[in-house]
Formats: sequence, C-alpha cells, structure tokens
Amino acid sequence: MTTTMMRLRQQLASPIYTSAIARIGSRAHHHRLPIAPPQKPRPSTHSKLLLLLIVPLLVVVFLFFVLIPTVVLLPPDRTMSSSSSSSASDAAASAPFEKPRAVVKKLLAESQSEGQGATVRRSIGRHELRNLDPFLMLDEFSVSKPAGFPDHPHRGFETVTYMLEGAFTHQDFAGHKGTIRAGDVQWMTAGRGIVHSEMPAGDGVQNGLQLWINLSSNDKMMEPRYQELQSKDISRAEKDGVEVRIIAGEAFGVRSPVYTRTPTMYMDFTMRPGSELHQPVPEGWNAFVYIIDGEGVFGRDKSAPVGAHHCLVLGPGDGLSVWNRSGAPLRFALVGGQPLGEPVVQHGPFVMNSRAEIQQAMEDYYYGKNGFERATHWTSSSA
Repeated sequence: MTTTMMRLRQQLASPIYTSAIARIGSRAHHHRLPIAPPQKPRPSTHSKLLLLLIVPLLVVVFLFFVLIPTVVLLPPDRTMSSSSSSSASDAAASAPFEKPRAVVKKLLAESQSEGQGATVRRSIGRHELRNLDPFLMLDEFSVSKPAGFPDHPHRGFETVTYMLEGAFTHQDFAGHKGTIRAGDVQWMTAGRGIVHSEMPAGDGVQNGLQLWINLSSNDKMMEPRYQELQSKDISRAEKDGVEVRIIAGEAFGVRSPVYTRTPTMYMDFTMRPGSELHQPVPEGWNAFVYIIDGEGVFGRDKSAPVGAHHCLVLGPGDGLSVWNRSGAPLRFALVGGQPLGEPVVQHGPFVMNSRAEIQQAMEDYYYGKNGFERATHWTSSSA
C-alpha cells in the first residue's frame, strides 16, 4: 500500500471525519434550512459549514473509491519495480539450464600396461566404471618407441583416436594405412571385423585419447569404415574466452561434419582463466568429462575444483556449466552419447550382446571367416 493510500485511510478513520459525518447526517434528518426570500439569496452560517464539510468529503470519497482501486488492481507486471525486474534477469542469467548436470562420480585415471610395452591411463573400462552406455572404454595413452599396439582384432564397436601430441601410424588387413598427428582424429567403425596395428610414428612421447563406442545390435555386423579428419579440418568456435574443437556434435552454433552411427557428441574445450562455459547436452544422454590439463569447477559453482586426469561422470540434465577460477588455462574433453539400452558382453577386443555371439566372434577370427577372411595371411609392417 502506498503512502498516499495509508494517509487517506487514516483520514477516513480520524475522529474529525467520523464526527463531522455524524453531524451532517443528523442535521440533514432533523433540520430544515429556512427558505430564502425572493431577493438575492444570502448563504446562512449553516450552509457555509455544510459546504465546507461536504466538499472535502467528496474529494476523499472520490480518491478512495475510484483512484485507489485502480492502482491496487493493476496487473503485477505493471507495478513491478525496476529493481525487481533486474533481479529476475540476474537470476535467469545465473541459471542457464532448467536441469543443470551435476558430477555424480569422479575417477582418477590410473596408469596400467597395455599393448606391447605401452602405458595408458584408463578411466572408463575399469572395475569402478565398467562402462557408461554407449561408451565402453576411455584411455589416455602415452607411448614411445618401440612400444605400441601391434596387430589385433576388433568387432562390434567403434574406436575414436584423438592425438594430443606426436603421431601414430595405423594400418589394417584391408590395405588402409595412414598417420594421424597432433590434433587429428580417426573415427573407425570396426563393425563385423577389423585387424589392425597402431604404432608410434616418431621419436619421443606420443600422447592421445582413445574412446570405444558401442554399436547397436543392428550395426555390429556392418562393413568396416573410417572417417579421418586432419586438425585443420576440425570445426572450431570461440566465445567469451572459451575455445572449442568440435569432433562430433555441435557447440556455439557450429557443427562437426563427422557422422556418428551411435548418436554422439565429442568436444575439446580450452578455457582461459576467469571464463565460464554453459554447454547444452541432450537430455537422456549419458555424458562425462575428461580433464586433460589444468583444473576447473564442474556442474555446480560451489563445487571443489578438479584437476587433470580425472574422469567426471555427469548426472541427468540438459546442460553442463564449467568455471575456470584458476590462473592457468583449463582443457578438457566433453563426451556424450545416446544410450543403446542393450546387453553388453565383452571379451577383450570383441563386444557383442551375448556370450554365444562372443564365442562366434572368436571362432570367426581363429578360422578367418565372417569378416576375418584376410586375417589369416596378413601381418602389418610394424610386426
């Protein structure tokens, strides 16, 4: 209620007005004013008093019953103060997602031996996180010659190799051969069967990420295929101190040309000190973050910062918020995918839906059939 309204109500409740109204009503009922002579009328003392009392009362009644209800009945948005409107805008800006994703599991990727003398930091694929549908494994590898990953088979899933430093040479039993260097990506769909090798292409440490993505039962026996992108061909975007390389999916309105058999997003973000990021993630998808370098706050702005080599599993929601409050750049991969909701049976490099299918894959590889026909007589040049 405004100050004017309060004063008017106080005035109406004042003894001055109540007594005056009572006197007016009494006089109007019990007393007749004398009839004026035909000459020019002369106002009596009673008439003057009546006029002096009625005029203010009419003003008060008009204000109370006409103007005040109009002010009170205005819609809320029309009477909202500018400070209230500003507060609402600030609240909307600080909450960019209706259901922000929080970190529900944190794993430090631990070093282990893999391949031939190679060392990897594995997060997804360990007993603490066997898989995260549709993701089967995530390794950060650091390999120097002569170590590597010599001839080995795959069936039933995809491998995505993203080089962070150095170079790796790949060759397979179908005659495909190539080298991926820092910033390059190889997206290989093993399908019904591939036998290949992955070995360091230069001196020093070769560092990168390899992600395994499951295929649906309908796609497990498809023909193998490759998608390879050089660093210069990977989509990029930058906004408010945040740079992103879009390996798959879309960020800042920019989309990757990579086709994903299993719907997937894969992004490499670098955030400058003091920057923040609010990246949508499709609802219903599983998603995780792998921190490559630096430290940041993920999910909730009050969360403790998390450093390099941690894998953060994200809960349900429609987007991820990240803050870099350190004095150094923060680099991490954000990966999300649509769950397949199918049984996962894995035996080494074979991933199928049942034990019978795993047994069949082992027999096919051993006898060189059903996609492994060329495996019997092939060896890579690095073997």
